[in-house]
Amino acid sequence: MPPRATGKRGKQPPPLEESDGSEEEPLELVPDGDELQLDDDSDEDAVVTSGSEEEGDEEGPSGDEDDEEEEGDGEVREAMLDYMATAERARRDEDLAAARREGGESEEEDEEEGRPEDPGSDSSEDEREQRNTIGDVPLEWYKDEDHIGYDKEGLKLIKSQRKDKLDALLDRNDSRKAMRTIYDEYNDEEITLTKEELRMIMAIRKGHFPSVEVNPYEPYVDWFTREREVMPINDAPIPKRRFIPSKHEEAKIVKLVRAIRKGWLKTSEQKEKAKEPEVYLLWGDDGQAGEGSAKTGVGLSYIPPAKPKLPGHAESYNPPKEYIPTEEEVAGYELMDPEDRPKIVPRAYNSLREVPMYPNFIKDMFERCLDLYLCPRVRKKRMFIDPETLVPKLPKPQDLQPFPTSLAITYEGHAGKVRCVAPDASGQWLASGSDDGTLRVWEVASGRCMATHNLGTPVHSVAWCPAPGVRLLSAAAGNRVFIMAPAIGTQELREASEQALSQALEAAQGSGCAGASGAAPADGQLASWSGSGSKGVEIMHRFNVKYVTWHARGDYFASVAPTGNTQAVLVHQLSKGVSQAPFRKNKGRVTRVLFHPTKPFFFVAAGNHVRVYNLAKQALAKKLMGGSGQASCLAVHPSGDHVLVGSDDKRLAWYDLDLSDKPYKALRYHSAALRGAAFHRTYPLFASAADDGTAHVFHGMVYSDLVTNPLLVPLKVLRGHTITDYEGVTDCAWHPTQPWLFTAGADGTCCLYCN
Repeated sequence: MPPRATGKRGKQPPPLEESDGSEEEPLELVPDGDELQLDDDSDEDAVVTSGSEEEGDEEGPSGDEDDEEEEGDGEVREAMLDYMATAERARRDEDLAAARREGGESEEEDEEEGRPEDPGSDSSEDEREQRNTIGDVPLEWYKDEDHIGYDKEGLKLIKSQRKDKLDALLDRNDSRKAMRTIYDEYNDEEITLTKEELRMIMAIRKGHFPSVEVNPYEPYVDWFTREREVMPINDAPIPKRRFIPSKHEEAKIVKLVRAIRKGWLKTSEQKEKAKEPEVYLLWGDDGQAGEGSAKTGVGLSYIPPAKPKLPGHAESYNPPKEYIPTEEEVAGYELMDPEDRPKIVPRAYNSLREVPMYPNFIKDMFERCLDLYLCPRVRKKRMFIDPETLVPKLPKPQDLQPFPTSLAITYEGHAGKVRCVAPDASGQWLASGSDDGTLRVWEVASGRCMATHNLGTPVHSVAWCPAPGVRLLSAAAGNRVFIMAPAIGTQELREASEQALSQALEAAQGSGCAGASGAAPADGQLASWSGSGSKGVEIMHRFNVKYVTWHARGDYFASVAPTGNTQAVLVHQLSKGVSQAPFRKNKGRVTRVLFHPTKPFFFVAAGNHVRVYNLAKQALAKKLMGGSGQASCLAVHPSGDHVLVGSDDKRLAWYDLDLSDKPYKALRYHSAALRGAAFHRTYPLFASAADDGTAHVFHGMVYSDLVTNPLLVPLKVLRGHTITDYEGVTDCAWHPTQPWLFTAGADGTCCLYCN
């Protein structure tokens, strides 16, 4: 019995098959006690080896019997070789099938991985020698031939039969080799890319180097030192020409700009358009862009010329006798005006050769050119528009009542121009300031003057503190701001107001903002707080104050000094007695400031625009662009989403903060510069006052659906003041609860208009 062969796998080999024995190596027997081993790493068929090869080669000492035994051993060797080769082939088939099921590579990939490379060539696969030797001859010339070119020997390269779509799909499903097979149209052959070539293609697509042997991050060689040398190579000063713009470059740029504007220098896009052939209608009429089009090739409207009258019998060279005029008729033509004469007088000729040249041919052509040059055809379209459709449909003013319509009370007593008016929160008292230096408090219902305060300098602005529980009145006169408690109202209200003023003075002394009465602020102080007897608290500024406004809660108030530069806007806190400048630099001349009624926003009108600042974030939130005039008055809607801005160019602009930074509506009803604008707290009303001596009342309904635009309707023009020194109505303010309007005039009076 021959010895049993064992391999690394414990599987029973399949039955023996016949083998041609052409690829197998001779089998060497293993002595008794040794086991046969199979080499899994062999590329060819398995070869059975023994632990001792020398023993199998030695011949035995016996003679003929040994020869017979050797012949029997040779038959056994051949049988064993066939057996082991078949077993190894079956094992490899099983391994390949298992690898294919587990996502491994196919047999074709393994064979290609083992493809030997030419050590003497460094060219890649795509640089292989070309079979076809036709050169740069287009392959389209061979599309009707049975071959695609010729090889080196001059033989035809017959076209191979291409696979159809179904065969390609089947090949793709049967072998993964089809997924990386490309067709070379020039050589008419299919090329299968190797894994290395696929890696190179993927690297190129990702922007990497094709070969992994290239290191894009080579270590940097620092040829120069990083240390600063004590003595530079050249210690010459930097020339001045490096800081001066080059005149040569400026002249060159001007030349290039001129060439671009005149079309001498064209961009790449213009050059490509110039290369495109101009396509036009060969049989088109007057360069029309298309049949039935109303535009010509150059974009102008096409107007067809008038059709001339067709010639009749009278224009014939041999007309009938009845068309030929007599001598009397020809003499009558000579007596007629040239414009009324007939252009052609019928005459008879025997033949067409006897017809002379038209004598007025050059004259008619010249007149035709004059007609084309001086009298071009123009198409005029008549539009029938009803004027009533151009007027917007607005509700009638009678349907929008109540609003002030007539003058009810005139408050007289000031000796100078009244600059400002302000009703208190209850609507019972009215404060007014004048150029005569007095501050008066009026009773609204009766028109009596309840209190008069002489501040010494013209009063430009007055404002009531909106804080509940106190009744404080602030006034701006010269470079001082006064906060006083007028002697009006109940005793409890007076005591609460005086206590608030005393607490403000104590807080100012503790914060270091206190100063002597009437003295200028010390160095490092923006404003000095001091007591002023019956005038309450006096806040001394460095510049003249023109406007004062309060925050809705009644603790903060702001003052505006247009000539104050960096101190043009100061914000004061009454409870702590301190002053601060919120802006380091103001862009433009500040004329008005206002607090947002509900949000921490601050409106600043400077120049022809309004800036909206977010006090919480300390940043600019919005910039409202105005017209050409200086902003003179400012008003914020109670909702805080709409702003009125009046300017010196006679325009009142309505801004919607949620819509745009441009005006939603610009109203130009006044004939002079605007001086005041105000919203009503509860009614949908707003008013404007100007130097033309009138106050305009408007209906301004604001909707909360964020879709409907505000409805603006002019209602009434109120006249009650006379123009003095080119100044009319200087200020206006609404009653807090009633649809009443207060106005201040340059004639020294205040007026109340009621419904």
